[in-house]
Amino acid sequence: MATTLLLVRHGETDWNRDRLIQGHTDVPLNENGREQSRRLAETLDGRVDAIYSSDLSRAVETATILAARSGLAVQVEKDLREKHFGTWEGLTDAVALERFPEARGGSWGDGETTDEMAARVVSALREITGAHAGKTVLVVTHGGPIRAVLRASGVAPDGPIGNCSLIALAAEDGEFRPID
Repeated sequence: MATTLLLVRHGETDWNRDRLIQGHTDVPLNENGREQSRRLAETLDGRVDAIYSSDLSRAVETATILAARSGLAVQVEKDLREKHFGTWEGLTDAVALERFPEARGGSWGDGETTDEMAARVVSALREITGAHAGKTVLVVTHGGPIRAVLRASGVAPDGPIGNCSLIALAAEDGEFRPID
């Protein structure tokens, strides 16, 4: 029985607004991010059976705002975190490329590879969706993890994933697929 997986990127932070690489740096939501989360909560009212979140505060706060209307507890999962970009965190894309020109078209950051991040996120989501067969599960995470799951479902992510974007996938037998 398929599980509906609703992936949400956390609301906006000042670092998103200023286009700084966040990664594991724990940057809180700004007021616009809180408002984005409240607007999304209105559209989700009563549609979910469980809510999970990355342990970074921007995701937890988004999930808490989304959960408030449903009365569900937010279950925090460290493996849903964004990629760790190492010393690149806090830099703009332009500064990172200026300092590390060899990264053009390659791997970003010196903390964790994209493949390592993807493996931990996909594994965590397989466990989460397996524990909620036939239900609807909301997961608040980050842009990199969402791109990783989209790639695992056979979808090539096109462009940026906006703050508080909602993407629906079906999960069954450890596999993910887009919902039409």
